[in-house]
Amino acid sequence: MSHPALAQLRALRYYTTLPELDAAQLDWLLLEDSMTKRFEQQGKRVTVTLIREGFVGQDEIVAEQALLPVEARYWLREILLCADGEPWLAGRTVVPESTLSGPELQLQQLGNTPLGRYLFTSSTLTRDFIEIGQDAELWGRRSRLRLSGKPLLLTELFLPASPLY
Repeated sequence: MSHPALAQLRALRYYTTLPELDAAQLDWLLLEDSMTKRFEQQGKRVTVTLIREGFVGQDEIVAEQALLPVEARYWLREILLCADGEPWLAGRTVVPESTLSGPELQLQQLGNTPLGRYLFTSSTLTRDFIEIGQDAELWGRRSRLRLSGKPLLLTELFLPASPLY
């Protein structure tokens, strides 16, 4: 199963310099904290629609490969993050298999739990960067995060109903 928003997410083109956006849009796109928490602060009930989850090979993560260690397998999770049932964000998480050790094994057990609920409770979470991207009229971002120094890549596409617009 797939979703059209995930095709747009994979089509994001990233800026090498910060695009000219208004302060409110930049506040959303450069948010360092949990997007799940931000959505909940809007007074919404946040849920996850799981689109795809499982191990994939390098051929499935060509766009992300340069930002992650080369490995035979990666854990891929694609979701829609919904606010009161309406999709606000499409998300794609790519986790090298070597990251999945110790407490990080929980990344394979998230199911319908938002990634942010797991990531932002970890005292070992760091972020290497946030890159802003665009596909047509939709904005997105990607970040390389580290748990206990181990990398994962999170890409998010803000859907038309989200408060970014």
